[in-house]
Amino acid sequence: MSFLRHPFWIGDCQLEISLRYLDDPQKPEVVDPIVMATPLSEKKDSHAFTELYSLIGLDQVKKLIWEVSAFSLVQRKRAEENIKSEPIVLHMVFKGNPGTGKTTVARILGKLFKELGFLSRGHLLEVERADLVGEYIGHTAQKTREQIRRSLGGILFIDEAYTLAQGGDKDFGREAIATLVKNLEDHRDNLVVILAGYCDEMDAFIRSNPGLKSRFPIHVEFPDYTAEELFEIALQMFEQREYVLSNKARWKLRHHIVSYCRNRPRYDGNARYIRNLVERIVRQQALRLITQSSVGRRALLTVEESDVY
Repeated sequence: MSFLRHPFWIGDCQLEISLRYLDDPQKPEVVDPIVMATPLSEKKDSHAFTELYSLIGLDQVKKLIWEVSAFSLVQRKRAEENIKSEPIVLHMVFKGNPGTGKTTVARILGKLFKELGFLSRGHLLEVERADLVGEYIGHTAQKTREQIRRSLGGILFIDEAYTLAQGGDKDFGREAIATLVKNLEDHRDNLVVILAGYCDEMDAFIRSNPGLKSRFPIHVEFPDYTAEELFEIALQMFEQREYVLSNKARWKLRHHIVSYCRNRPRYDGNARYIRNLVERIVRQQALRLITQSSVGRRALLTVEESDVY
């Protein structure tokens, strides 16, 4: 078995992938992609792909995004060469519990699609039902169009999108859906819309409107983090805040997270819970230090076992 990194160009972007050769060198298997989308005009690596692959866990999410990006680039190149190509549709449905990384990945996707030339700005606009649905006839369409206008060149991320279809036939949420569907066609070359929410609710939502299924062909499932992944996320958060855990603190934190994962409710917060836990531990460390007459640099950096609870 051997590995080879193989760079190739699509338009003005360089992609580098890892190929694993098994028994037949003529049939390499693509493994973990080492992706560098490098516009010739800028001569630099893709920061978005680097940021995406630095996230803990989400292996299947990363793989799907890599596939979508590669497919879209190839279709664009085929069109440039007057070869029959598939339409590039990047609208997506993100399904998963809170704290599983949906918003974080959406923000990175905006940067990525800008680097690859699919979006002009690459920003993320996060909205929910209240930002789209009005209080009287005609108000909803106006509000929805305004959010779409603000999103042009980037990603419109609609959190808990299923709530748009939960108000009954006369609810203005359906007007928001109709306005959204129409504008997907009008701005298909410079807008990506991501609908996000719980798995079951999003599946029912997509089924509720025939126009949504064909316009949102990419479904991305965000699984709950494992205990080990949550522990790594916690350590990463402490490192970003410039804290170091003592050995006993690390052991206690791991035990706490394993216990949490065994008993967590279905819709509990995953990484959000870990963020709150880290902030609570940091506050507890501060309470411990404030009672001491002298506090040095090492004490300021170190989280002790007693701080983890």
